[in-house]
Amino acid sequence: MDGPGKGRAKARAGNQWRRPPYDVSAKWAAVALHSPVLSPQKHVTQSGNPLPLLSLNLRGAIVMVLAMLGFAVEDAMIKLLAGALPVGQIIGLLGAGGAVVFAILCRSRGQRLWDNGFLEPAILLRNGAELVGTLGFVTAIALIPLSTASAILQAAPLLVTLGAATFLGEPVGWRRWAAILVGFGGVLLIIRPGTDGFDWLSLFAVQGVLGLAIRDLATRRVAATVSSLQLSFMAFLMLIPASAILLALGGVAPVAMTISQTGLIGAAVLIGAVAYYGITYAMRVGEISFVTPFRYSRMIFALIIGMAIFGEDPDHLTLMGAAIIIASGLYTLWREQVVKSAPPA
Repeated sequence: MDGPGKGRAKARAGNQWRRPPYDVSAKWAAVALHSPVLSPQKHVTQSGNPLPLLSLNLRGAIVMVLAMLGFAVEDAMIKLLAGALPVGQIIGLLGAGGAVVFAILCRSRGQRLWDNGFLEPAILLRNGAELVGTLGFVTAIALIPLSTASAILQAAPLLVTLGAATFLGEPVGWRRWAAILVGFGGVLLIIRPGTDGFDWLSLFAVQGVLGLAIRDLATRRVAATVSSLQLSFMAFLMLIPASAILLALGGVAPVAMTISQTGLIGAAVLIGAVAYYGITYAMRVGEISFVTPFRYSRMIFALIIGMAIFGEDPDHLTLMGAAIIIASGLYTLWREQVVKSAPPA
């Protein structure tokens, strides 16, 4: 699933409010897909010479595609489990498994699992948004076609750009505003409110997009001293009590799991963790502007898995909407790179 991001008084305020301009594309690529923003890593051949940039970009792109395949497979496992287990129980198990994985990673790097600084408003907002987003997206995976849920999820980068411009004061020109509006038009094509094809259950996917976008915007205000591993640990940990509340409100009791179901949960957690590291590696070895577009391959994998395993048959409007969302996202990313590389006036 989707996971991570990156004093007391004056020092913390300085870290939070006086930072360089926010690169929306870099932050989304790194945060929305469970990855911290990392600086490029130097790679050399056995002779000591640096690898050509094209080779590094190609390697990063391949790893990014494999990571997206991992997330699509994880989503499929969740959907398989949703037919036998309550959604609240699935969320709780994913939270427990993810919390254990990231707790081990934190401790292996000497990072603390708790600090009073974790109660700062930005982290609380981030964790709350993560909770809302995860509940929405996992519920959507369980109740609507996987291809539909994944298509709506692709609108999250556009919403992050919109939020950064509206709430963080980031400069966004008219071309990107137009791309955002066109992308949201693609979402409407998929959801089709007010028509016979409207399925209100698809609003759970919209809830997921809103929650994850707010999470990434809140991450912008988190102090740099809090690592992405710590943020991921806290986010997964919050899913455990939330799942208990969800089960209680629904009047549903946890179901005893079979060996195969236990294996699916374990595999989903491990695949998600490996995919997380895949994105981390891809963002380090390749240029963000080159590697980021390959995250949209998740949509392709979701379509293939949905049709092959779940017998889904997305209609033309759904496919058209997904294509519009992806095209808008790619154009927004390209424009951000153009603006960033333009010489100052």
